[in-house]
Amino acid sequence: MKANLKKTSLLLSGILVGGRLLAQTADSTHVATDYVKPFSGNTFYNTWSVGVNGGILTPYTIFGSNRNQDFTHPQSEIGYGVFIKDQITPTVAFRVDYLGGKVEGNDSQVDASGNSYSHFSTKLHYALDLSTDITVGNISWHDNKSAIQPYFMVGGGIMSYTPVVTTTAGATSNFKTDGSGSINEFYVPVGVGLKFNVAPGINLDLGYQVNFVYSDNFDGFKYGLNNDRFSYAHVGLEFALGHRKPQLATHNPVSSMRQEYMWENQHTKNELQSQIDAEKAQNDQLRNDLNTTNANLAKFTTDSDGDGVPDFYDKCPNTPPGTKVDGSGCPLPKAEVKVYITDQDREVVKEAIRNLEFDFAKSTIREHSFASLDKVAQLLIDKKFHLKLAGYTDNVGSVAANLKLSKDRAEAIKTYLVGKGADASLITAEGYGKAHPIATNRTAAGRQTNRRVEFSLY
Repeated sequence: MKANLKKTSLLLSGILVGGRLLAQTADSTHVATDYVKPFSGNTFYNTWSVGVNGGILTPYTIFGSNRNQDFTHPQSEIGYGVFIKDQITPTVAFRVDYLGGKVEGNDSQVDASGNSYSHFSTKLHYALDLSTDITVGNISWHDNKSAIQPYFMVGGGIMSYTPVVTTTAGATSNFKTDGSGSINEFYVPVGVGLKFNVAPGINLDLGYQVNFVYSDNFDGFKYGLNNDRFSYAHVGLEFALGHRKPQLATHNPVSSMRQEYMWENQHTKNELQSQIDAEKAQNDQLRNDLNTTNANLAKFTTDSDGDGVPDFYDKCPNTPPGTKVDGSGCPLPKAEVKVYITDQDREVVKEAIRNLEFDFAKSTIREHSFASLDKVAQLLIDKKFHLKLAGYTDNVGSVAANLKLSKDRAEAIKTYLVGKGADASLITAEGYGKAHPIATNRTAAGRQTNRRVEFSLY
């Protein structure tokens, strides 16, 4: 059994590799022409094709149980076949098939006379049949071409075979003892399958066929009232005969009808498009003339910066909104505003510095510093002062860490003041790390003094 499966695998691999090579040759040397004018005759298609296949022959079929057959334990053997087909319509074809190989099984039933056999082997010299092949699914309103065509077939033919049976005692004999031992019988093949279009004019064929023999002699043992039957599961390749024509069985005439419709109406579409283009050109010219007139009018009325002076007369365009301008659109001179910082203002800042504390090694402001900072925020709001915040640390830690911590603390104060309503554009925050110490870093008190944020009003 394992040897048979190995042989079958090698046979099928050979067929598939051969098909692959042929598909590559076809793709590289031919260009498929899928369009055929609707209602054209079969001369515009490739209707003839040949096929080769290989697979497994077995007395088991999908009809009935093994227990009811003459031999209850079927075996699998290699089968092979060829065919030639003529496609009459996209759906119907006539084909002539040849099938050869061997069919075997073990453990027969016991007949009324008490006879039984351990094995049978039937050599299938040939099986020739003429059948009708019905293809479905090749006409589609959705796709230009279907890649898969299901089919079923039924026919009738003549087969020649020689059955050999082996008794339970090991004796082997031909079922037919006179002449050559071969038997000629009528049979009916019935099958289904799928065809895949792997290349122009090349189809991969997967099929399953049941052959109904018109007698009970095929396995060399007569048991019951049923005639013998056997199945053939196969894979193969079908090759279209012809050159640069679509294959009738795989061609979708709906696609050609669609293409014909597009070509038939292209001339009318071109004429209509020419008329539309001419009218669009006239409309574009009218639109350009109107745009020119509107542009001439707009330049006397358009005021892009909204300062009350039209652009045509505006000598200082793009002035900021709310700017007071003269008759030519230029900003009026601003009155100089002087800012005076009083001792009381400086005391508010000093108090904030004295009360300012952060969490250890963090930029988090402690709560008791908030009241003094609120006074600084109100001072900035009332008098529009500028404020520079400069953060410093002691010399403990790396330069990068101290720079970051001093900058973060200055930014934390700025964020707090802005949150209380101060103008962020009037506040700058910088960090200088351990630079510019105002006390010694050798004592804890000195380091505490150096960890500070300086406030500078201006």
